Amino acid sequence: VQLQAFGGGLVQARGSLRLSCAASGRYATGWFRQAPGKEREFVAAITWRGGNTYHANSVRGRFTISRNSAGDTVYLQMNSLRPEDTAVYYCAVRRPSGGTYDHYSSSAYDYWGQGTEVTVSS
Repeated sequence: VQLQAFGGGLVQARGSLRLSCAASGRYATGWFRQAPGKEREFVAAITWRGGNTYHANSVRGRFTISRNSAGDTVYLQMNSLRPEDTAVYYCAVRRPSGGTYDHYSSSAYDYWGQGTEVTVSS
């Protein structure tokens, strides 16, 4: 599985960015982030078919995860950005398994992209 995350950058508070995660196929996908000195945390996830999405409380209503029609690219639209959203954002995918899993847990995902840095200035 090949993953590429891109779209990060420097943005002012209340601005917007769209992150993309391009994969070599269609997978259940999650976005996580890690701020300096903090643990990696869940941001959003989308199921294989894209029928279900999940968002962390801290981003709900501001961030939206979605998938393109081909199914191989997952987006994270980030609006109303705050300085506390500053982090390296990682996308991760899960091998098709057919079983249930915890969408919010990083351990549920098998392959990780290289990360894209988001900096929100106040």
